[in-house]
Amino acid sequence: MAEIGTVEPIAQGGLLNGRPVRLYVLDFGLFRVHSNGRKIGICGYLIQTDAGENVLIDSGFPAKYATDPAQASEEDRLYEFGDVLDCQPHHLPAAQLALADVQPKDIDLFVLTHTHIDHIGGIADFPQAPMVISKRERDLPQPLYWGNQRPLDWPDRRYLTLTEDTEVGPGFELLMAPGHAPGQIAALLSLPESGDVLLTSDAISRPAEVDEGFDTAPDPQLATQSARRLLDLATARDAMVIYGHCPTQWPGLKKAPDYFA
Repeated sequence: MAEIGTVEPIAQGGLLNGRPVRLYVLDFGLFRVHSNGRKIGICGYLIQTDAGENVLIDSGFPAKYATDPAQASEEDRLYEFGDVLDCQPHHLPAAQLALADVQPKDIDLFVLTHTHIDHIGGIADFPQAPMVISKRERDLPQPLYWGNQRPLDWPDRRYLTLTEDTEVGPGFELLMAPGHAPGQIAALLSLPESGDVLLTSDAISRPAEVDEGFDTAPDPQLATQSARRLLDLATARDAMVIYGHCPTQWPGLKKAPDYFA
């Protein structure tokens, strides 16, 4: 098993010096869910601050899916859940970051919202950047990946663990939103022109989930509570909401190299 690296609690504030000025939506590919036929975008985010800092949120599928998705799906038994419709080299983090003229070595902070297969592909990448992850998720023996598949160990790197809503820098909050995953994280940013933006990640994949009751979540009641809290916060802050996997929002969403400012 790989070394676990260093694990320490995150402190309120102080991780970032600058305020968010650009939000890039990164396109990590397209997936179809068997049970409902939904075609969902796989997304991540790059946030840049006015102090020149680069924060990456999530990292898509493991790189093997951009080489041979059929073989990768067979190895992981992902075909039982759905089909990878589009995952090519230009969907990997390095290529997506390059659209914003950022290289992997330029990442200052790496946030992992949860450890499912479509978010965790770069878990061992960006070794210079501390990884922010919920304590509940990091305390698991291995990352969740998907179903009963647990092929990954925790890589040797610095982990900053989250147990409560935390301001990581001016105008940049990470929010605890468990239910979809035990340590699910969302993010709330304040941008100079767009105003507040809520990135729900899979705490709310699409708006209808809230009324449907998150029936596929491991903890539907907790997922519903988390989602309603996030939406109440978005309403109070008049925030634009970017959902985790919304089939109707994804096609029209501005993506890198375009950005929200």
